[in-house]
Amino acid sequence: MITVNGENIENITGKKVENYLSESGYDIKRVAVELNGDILPKSQYANTFLQDGDSVEIVNFVGGG
Repeated sequence: MITVNGENIENITGKKVENYLSESGYDIKRVAVELNGDILPKSQYANTFLQDGDSVEIVNFVGGG
C-alpha cells in the first residue's frame, strides 16, 4: 500500500509517478512531489516507480492574486 497525501491508496504499486499524476488529474507542470521525505525532481517522474510502503506528498500550485 502507498500513502498519498495521508490517504492509503491501493493498486498503484509499480506505477510511474508521472503516470499516477496524469491519471489522477494533476498538471505535472504545477505540482511538486515529495517521495519518502525527499523532493523528487520533475526530471525523475517518468523514471520513478511507486513501491509498496512509499509515502508521497503532492503539492499543487495555484495561481492567483
